[in-house]
Amino acid sequence: MKNIYEIEDELKEQFKRIDEIAFVNQKRVLEAFKQANVCTNHFAGTTGYGYSDIGKEKLCEVFANFFGTDTAIVSPLLTCATHAITVALMGLLRPHDVMFSITGKPYDTLDDVIFKENNGGFKDFLIEYKEANIFKQDFSEIEKQLLEVKPKVIFIQRSRGYNWSSGLSCEQILKLTQKLKKLLPNSYIFLDNCYGEMTYDYEPTKYIDVCVGSLIKNAGGGIAQTGAYIAGTYDAIDKISTRFTSPALKTETGSYEMGYRIFFEGFFLAPQVVKNALKGAMLIGEVLNQKGYEVLPKSNEKPNDVVKSILFNSPEKLIAFVQLIQKNSPVDSTFLPQPSDMQGYDDKIIMASGSFVSGSSIELSCDAPIKPPYIAYFQGGLTYEHCKIVAEKILDSFK
Repeated sequence: MKNIYEIEDELKEQFKRIDEIAFVNQKRVLEAFKQANVCTNHFAGTTGYGYSDIGKEKLCEVFANFFGTDTAIVSPLLTCATHAITVALMGLLRPHDVMFSITGKPYDTLDDVIFKENNGGFKDFLIEYKEANIFKQDFSEIEKQLLEVKPKVIFIQRSRGYNWSSGLSCEQILKLTQKLKKLLPNSYIFLDNCYGEMTYDYEPTKYIDVCVGSLIKNAGGGIAQTGAYIAGTYDAIDKISTRFTSPALKTETGSYEMGYRIFFEGFFLAPQVVKNALKGAMLIGEVLNQKGYEVLPKSNEKPNDVVKSILFNSPEKLIAFVQLIQKNSPVDSTFLPQPSDMQGYDDKIIMASGSFVSGSSIELSCDAPIKPPYIAYFQGGLTYEHCKIVAEKILDSFK
């Protein structure tokens, strides 16, 4: 069996490509800051209503510059990606409108929003939901359904969720959204961008109306304590802002006394943190592959996000792997994760997250639903060296 250094050596070409992507993204982030003319006074917080909060305004401008969108809402008042996606969807959709997901059922935490009643979700507001699956169907089939339904929102999930797939590449998203924009120019094209930011040297936002992600994933660089972003067109963001606060206030209000330095700094560091996570996922995946486990994406495939899937075909092995990740975390390493019920999920979930920011999935973490075929999804890694230490542990002791 090859040692860790031999495996690293075999991955040097893939690592070089990841380094090049990180360099391009660092330049893009720097340019976004320079275009916005970010200064130290933009780090200061506000209280009360938060009127004339120049830090908030400047942070939104930096994100819009980077993603190439008209404008953005970036806020610690958005608690997570699920919250941001829900706010955005409910801002765009009205009674009897249709949201059509073309990447199958969205991530499990949106189930309550879409399918449950008496909780302020779609059902209560007579919003309809339909889906197709671009991974399993020809676009021509989906095109017929879209033309028949004429949905208000066409939803695309970039990452895989709890599915055995590699998600969508930036090339696929660009081609797909260009077709969709020509097909239904009056529909809003909505991208759940979670886990995918900065894994390519560009973002696939050219034909997209709304792009959403979390700051405790890629875009927060591992140091943002909370928050999310919603970037998009003036029209879409204006409608969404009425649900972010209220129709009377939109983005005029919203204070944050702690200030915004950590969010600016996190976004600036994000290209390097994403680079470390991608390299770490590739190394750990190759170690597991050497031990006979099937992983996705494979090392010779271009990663579309920071997530690596491992097929265990056994609940015992899956649980043991998640526990190994927790044991080798900088925080709560003595905790032993167990499958349990979790808000927003139908199956029992096991999760390793020994992180500095609670629930941060750009820090080395792992989660999985306890259901066949028992797939673990691990992601993140603030430093490549931490990932390498875990890879050594897997190589030495995981069976």
